[in-house]
Amino acid sequence: MEARGAETLRTYEEINEKIKRGDAVVMRADEFVEYAKRYGVEKAAKDVDVVTTGTFGAMCSSGAFINFGHTEPPIKMWRCWLNDVPAYKGLAAVDVYLGATAVSETRGIEYGGGHVIEDLVSGREVELRAEGWPTDCYPRQYVETVITLEEVNQAVLVNPRNAYQRYAAATNSTDRILYTYMGTLLPRYGNVMYSGSGELNPLTKDPGYETIGIGTRIFLGGGIGYVIGEGTQHNPKAGMGTLMVRGDLKQMNAKYLRGATIHRYGSTLYVGVGIPIPLINRRVAETAATPDEEIYTEILDYGVPSRSRPIVRRVSYAELKSGRVEVKGETVRASSMSSLPRALEIAETLKRRIEEGEFTLTRPAELLPTVREFKPLEVKRYEPRVKDVMTKRVISAKPADDVKTVARLIVEHGVDHIPIVRSDGRLVGIVTSWDLARALAEGKQTLSEVMTTKVIVAKPEEAVDVVARRLLQYKISGMPVVDEEYRVLGIVTTDDLAKLVKGRRGAP
Repeated sequence: MEARGAETLRTYEEINEKIKRGDAVVMRADEFVEYAKRYGVEKAAKDVDVVTTGTFGAMCSSGAFINFGHTEPPIKMWRCWLNDVPAYKGLAAVDVYLGATAVSETRGIEYGGGHVIEDLVSGREVELRAEGWPTDCYPRQYVETVITLEEVNQAVLVNPRNAYQRYAAATNSTDRILYTYMGTLLPRYGNVMYSGSGELNPLTKDPGYETIGIGTRIFLGGGIGYVIGEGTQHNPKAGMGTLMVRGDLKQMNAKYLRGATIHRYGSTLYVGVGIPIPLINRRVAETAATPDEEIYTEILDYGVPSRSRPIVRRVSYAELKSGRVEVKGETVRASSMSSLPRALEIAETLKRRIEEGEFTLTRPAELLPTVREFKPLEVKRYEPRVKDVMTKRVISAKPADDVKTVARLIVEHGVDHIPIVRSDGRLVGIVTSWDLARALAEGKQTLSEVMTTKVIVAKPEEAVDVVARRLLQYKISGMPVVDEEYRVLGIVTTDDLAKLVKGRRGAP
């Protein structure tokens, strides 16, 4: 078996020589897929030199290093804001790193680091405000001015994780709307959101990473960029490779770098990435010819607040791109978080630049790793679970119980929530002191007339912070804790959580 990256069909030098002569044969990834279907992979591999790819989507792990130059007198910045968005200042005196997801301290998530980067690339003035740490060599304590991209010394886009090889799609099993980095997910599997450009996606066309590695020249944000290594969370075993990339912001175009806000989630930066795939051997040609129908991902249930979300089903990009996906026996709408037209435009622009001799290929100094252990962050200290804080002695009632009797129970035991259970102990509803007060005022007789049947519950093994967020989301002060068969095991309230916080180390 030939070595990974073997140049048995053509070499980089041969391709670049053809580019200089103007006779290199270049196709977009989608065009090459159709060409291979029509004529076969063997002929396609011989006829075509380069396949161009493109993707344009939200890439939160992005940002820019900026050097402002020195003021007079000079300042050693220890806090810095660009249009009220904080930039990281654990660097030298006038160097900062502006992250795409940093948010404005005055405008919140509607404006963030990604928007500042777009403003800079668009030629707009950006307000710079910084506080100094006075020293003998850096006496200035404060500066407030405006900058433009042209005026700064360096502005280098350095993105730790871009262009996922593929990305899991998302749906929602709960009975409420979820606002996630995958967009808005409707209740009860009401829609599917996905990301990535399928057969146009760079790493999908070269899943063995035979042509992509350190030093690969790429289309980045409208300019020329380079792969500088594997991206963070690079997970080749799962088919989820990523790229770390860099490029000069001064060469880029705001058409391919767009600040955005994901509704009720946060700010980000949409980044355009295109990579030329030289057909150096038969294996690369075969993977470059893979159509959307043969590129799969999983639809995950984002209604489960866990890093190990359940897989609802496996789905092809062809089905996702059709706009309709079958989930649990129902056909629901599928929407892309990425821009497929812009991805196609990037692949076409890169193709044209190669054909016109403006863009040549580079042989990677080192290929991306195909083996990498992907490790989660394990919390090594014990984290309290619901079972640790819940009240186990629960005062409950039956649906047919008298309202006045249950009201007396609330007074007698000093509780505010009464789970309503069947004779076998299974939960069927809940009442609060407010429900009973209203019931007495309206002359209601039994709990079945006033109880809430749609009960928000917790499970004993759930993390406390997850349940605390659920209480906040539903604007309630307590919920029953149930087992898998909905038998009541206890109750957890905001008072229980307050006691936990008070007992933590360092709490007042």
